[in-house]
Amino acid sequence: MKIIEPSVELVEDFDAAAVMQKLERAGRVCYKSEGNIKADSAEKFIRGIIKRGHESVIEHATVSFKIVCDRGVTHELVRHRLASYSQESSRFCDYSAGKFGGELTFIKPCFWTDDDENFQLWKATMAQLEKTYLAMRAAGARPEEARSILPNSLKTEIFVTMNLRELRHFLKLRTAKAAHPQMREVALKIYQILVDKLPAVFDDLQP
Repeated sequence: MKIIEPSVELVEDFDAAAVMQKLERAGRVCYKSEGNIKADSAEKFIRGIIKRGHESVIEHATVSFKIVCDRGVTHELVRHRLASYSQESSRFCDYSAGKFGGELTFIKPCFWTDDDENFQLWKATMAQLEKTYLAMRAAGARPEEARSILPNSLKTEIFVTMNLRELRHFLKLRTAKAAHPQMREVALKIYQILVDKLPAVFDDLQP
């Protein structure tokens, strides 16, 4: 059994200046103010349209992430419908063999320390579920059958693409203090990547 932390990877790096210029060009069509485009005008323009709530303009750019998290987090993630998702399938992945080496991987809950009694109970439960899953496979159950006992804590990987407007909506909801702690943990990782790359689009959120 493996226990790992969640992670977020920016799939394709991008030229932030080029993205900002594209968004400015798109937005200025609305006002026929293309003549005001200058080498350094994109940031002020984009901040202005976001402040005014004219966020449809930032839909013209998308970002893709590869996220490693537990399946409970992805159940919340995929509720954001203006996005594209490709997720590791527990139906077709045989965790008892091949690249998985007969070992299941679980995501460590962020709300317990290692010496917390609840964490020890969780860890013992994951170990038992792994043992049972492998026994079911050995007894002839197909992966799509044996997966019925797998928990939310099972590690999964999901490839996510969202436009910038949807990412803002996602971050407003999922970095809030009321969000589920594990969903918030992942959302904050996404926020940090985006605010570093495109501060004019995301730094007003300040989760």
